[in-house]
Amino acid sequence: EEPYHIYGGTQDNGSIKFPSQGPAGFITEETWTSVGGGDGMFNQVDPEDSRWLYNASQNGAVQRVDQKNGTSKFIRPSRPKGQPAYRFNWTAPLHLSPHNSRIVYLGAQVLLRSLNRGDSWQEASPELTTNDPEKLKGNIEFCTLTTISESPLRPGLIWCGTDDGKIQVTKDGGATWFDATSPAAAAGGPADYYVTRVAASSHAEGRAYVAKAGWHRDDYRPVVLRTDDFGANWTDLSAGLPEGTVYVVAEDRRNPGLLFVGTESGVYASLDGGKSWAAMGKGLPPVAMVQDMLIHPRENDLIAATH
Repeated sequence: EEPYHIYGGTQDNGSIKFPSQGPAGFITEETWTSVGGGDGMFNQVDPEDSRWLYNASQNGAVQRVDQKNGTSKFIRPSRPKGQPAYRFNWTAPLHLSPHNSRIVYLGAQVLLRSLNRGDSWQEASPELTTNDPEKLKGNIEFCTLTTISESPLRPGLIWCGTDDGKIQVTKDGGATWFDATSPAAAAGGPADYYVTRVAASSHAEGRAYVAKAGWHRDDYRPVVLRTDDFGANWTDLSAGLPEGTVYVVAEDRRNPGLLFVGTESGVYASLDGGKSWAAMGKGLPPVAMVQDMLIHPRENDLIAATH
């Protein structure tokens, strides 16, 4: 679209979209459009046909929106009666395959996959969390997936992270999985710390980035890791970042050495693959929690979302 649209979730006010530039040369409240209800969570728009939008409210309540007809369909999957129910994070991850936009991924305690825009679902993994009975006793669903990323270079190479610290990767579309949690812990990413983001690289198949958070243990150290061998070994990229949780990692699509992270206090960038970091502050005021970022594939704009 020209201009392209930005989609995002808002607390208590559903999901919204707005153009990256308004007709008067700037963005106003009048340019915002509601595209979903509840507490707005992940939004994914079909990059080939923006008619199709997928978004969710709390605990995996995902819908498919037909923006052409102005209709929507509730497509949250469920297991047959008598089987253990799916557990969904409050902000359950939603992801479209970069190789086939009809393929939709949704995270529960397993990776769920639809091949037909959400009309039907299949389980693409076994249990990917610790499934710890002690962690399942509370009123809030725990031991759930929090982040999903399929490699733009290789179909079926999928990374997942969980709220109880697991980092899982499959090279074959879910037939087999490798638990990369322990190698990441050895490099400085504590095994039980919440995975805020996994991001598959656009430049090397074996490369991915992970951010973890220890806020539930009053630990606000930044944790950013990179692997170049599908999770067997990891490098700590956290040096030089300020105290505060890292929520998101984004790799530039053109320059493999250019990285961005969204943190507790703003956006930081690296020109050398994460060896050093500098704050990006001009025009961006001090903000609480940069929780999402992406780079527009056509315009190369960096888009940041805050708490």
